[in-house]
Amino acid sequence: MSTLIWFRTDLRTHDNTALHFAAQHAHDNNEPLRAVFIATPGQWQQHVMSARQQFLIFLALDALQKTLAEKGIAFDLLEVETFADIPKALSAYANKHKASALFANREYLVNEIRRDEAVETALTCPCHWHHDKLIIEPGALLNGSGQPYKVFSPFAKAWRALRDERRPTPRQRPRALGEALKPKKLKPFCEPADIKDWPADEDSALQQLRTFCQEKVQDYKDKRDLPAEPGTSKLSAALAIGLLSPRQCLARLLAEQAKIEEQGSGEFTWLSELIWREFYQHVAFHYPRVVMGRAFKPETDNIRWRDSEEDFQAWCEGRTGFPIVDAGMRQLKETGWMHNRLRMITAIFLVKDLHIDWRRGEEYFMSQLIDGEFAANNGGWQWAASTGTDAAPYFRVFNPTTQGQRFDPEGHFIRRFVPELKDLSARDIHNRPGTANYPAPIVDHKLAREHAIALFKDL
Repeated sequence: MSTLIWFRTDLRTHDNTALHFAAQHAHDNNEPLRAVFIATPGQWQQHVMSARQQFLIFLALDALQKTLAEKGIAFDLLEVETFADIPKALSAYANKHKASALFANREYLVNEIRRDEAVETALTCPCHWHHDKLIIEPGALLNGSGQPYKVFSPFAKAWRALRDERRPTPRQRPRALGEALKPKKLKPFCEPADIKDWPADEDSALQQLRTFCQEKVQDYKDKRDLPAEPGTSKLSAALAIGLLSPRQCLARLLAEQAKIEEQGSGEFTWLSELIWREFYQHVAFHYPRVVMGRAFKPETDNIRWRDSEEDFQAWCEGRTGFPIVDAGMRQLKETGWMHNRLRMITAIFLVKDLHIDWRRGEEYFMSQLIDGEFAANNGGWQWAASTGTDAAPYFRVFNPTTQGQRFDPEGHFIRRFVPELKDLSARDIHNRPGTANYPAPIVDHKLAREHAIALFKDL
């Protein structure tokens, strides 16, 4: 007999709830513990997972299996096409290794829930599902009427109160369960990609977290909106694939800083961003229509968006004639990441200046982002489009020129990603500089804003 641990978006040995209980079960029953990950390239293609994120997962799995081997835990990498193929493959794997139990951490999107239900039906051994992905799991936070929160501020207040009551503490790595094993050479399931700026193993991610909390988080509130400054943690990709847990982020923040409850501090602001991440996971769980391409506000599904492939491609390629928009879109294409302020600017531009369906932008972001997570990406896009929960008011339309002047005043970021403008002054670089090498604006912002407001008023 053997105990199985099924890794998904939790590619770490520190603070992994399912791994903790699987190791305990294996020890108590004197069984070997086996780990498995199931790659689903067809599923990832359907949901436009970026090539960078796929390669990051592969490198993280290679590091994970080496750590597990040191603990005497065998690791297998399986590959099937889609989620629909997993129950049969995992059942055969469990039978082959005479599994006494399967352990895994819960995931909260509708396709993942259905996949796990099918697995539990297919397997003959017990399945043990654990809450691990979030600090506060969906269903644990409801308002006074017993309903899920739809607005962030009361959600965050309740989240902080429950966190103080629970005081979640990260779990340690499991102890060795046998003699060290020789790691395998994993068969790649994707092509190599450039991810040199991102940690690909849990120890590197933990070190980056420690450095950020010790040296940078104090300035996070002041620098997080400045794309030319390295003011963010750059831990989003590690959180997306589970190299880090949010509990580890909270614990390190508490260990290094004392101002997490001081509103206006960098520490408070960064913790709020972690809570936003959890908020959107709760929304996706309680309102699965957002996972199925629907707006959170049903009436906004009636908006008549433009279908301009030319303008959409200009946006994707950073050729809109608005420098801060183009710099952000080129950063995304070149690096697989975009600063959060720029995600808001570029998303609002697509929806409210070009009047193109937010779902097209949401999909394009996922196809490029190394840190793509459906709930956070969907929540951000629906916020920008004024279709989501706690969304920006429909009349809030960022002026891309003034946004550039405010958040990249000297033009340093723009010059990095739009080199056609590198010789312009700080004043001129924001002033719609159509040149021989750079396009004139593809839209009149004032008129576009008026039309965007009219689209919502007509609902």
